[in-house]
Amino acid sequence: MPVLEIIGWVGSALVVVSLMQARVLRFRWMNLAGSAIAAGYNAVVGIWPFAVMNAVIAVIDVYWLWRLTRERHDADVYQVVPVGAADHYLRHVVGVHAEDIARYYPSFRGAAEADGRWAYLVLRGDETVGVVVVRDAGDGVGEVELDYVTPRFRDFTPGEFVYRRSGAFDGTGLRALVVAPDARDTGDYLERVGFRQEDGRWRREVVTAA
Repeated sequence: MPVLEIIGWVGSALVVVSLMQARVLRFRWMNLAGSAIAAGYNAVVGIWPFAVMNAVIAVIDVYWLWRLTRERHDADVYQVVPVGAADHYLRHVVGVHAEDIARYYPSFRGAAEADGRWAYLVLRGDETVGVVVVRDAGDGVGEVELDYVTPRFRDFTPGEFVYRRSGAFDGTGLRALVVAPDARDTGDYLERVGFRQEDGRWRREVVTAA
């Protein structure tokens, strides 16, 4: 098979595989690579309608990548909404993602007990992109029982808006947060939102709005 044809097939394969990605950034990057390759291939072989189409798709991908990366830390784009730990919508979100949540926070059993707990939804527009549930562990310490990001936004850090900027813990009396000891595969994310290992636990100080 000629090298040029192989390149064309690679571009087509990347476009197809990109459509199978749940993560929005991963989808855009793979779609951009596939569309750019396909545009170049079709231009070389003289199939101009497909060359132009793929070039336009690549430009659209560049725009969305620029916008998504520019907005990923923008507090005007993401909103933190406090809800009751037994809130019906919260229970719905947790139920929809229960299997995925169990992979990262296996001890989390939903919001069956609302007392001594605070829950927050992180929204992007009208889309829920994250859930944080914190239990009062005593002595001014809150244990993060759940910090979940939906698959589409797993390349982002929406939890930062709860921990760093929202003043979500004002009035709770909490001075520090620790993460549930059995939380799995969360190290990189927790570091990005300000947690550090201390005495075998992930811990960070509480930031207030003041």
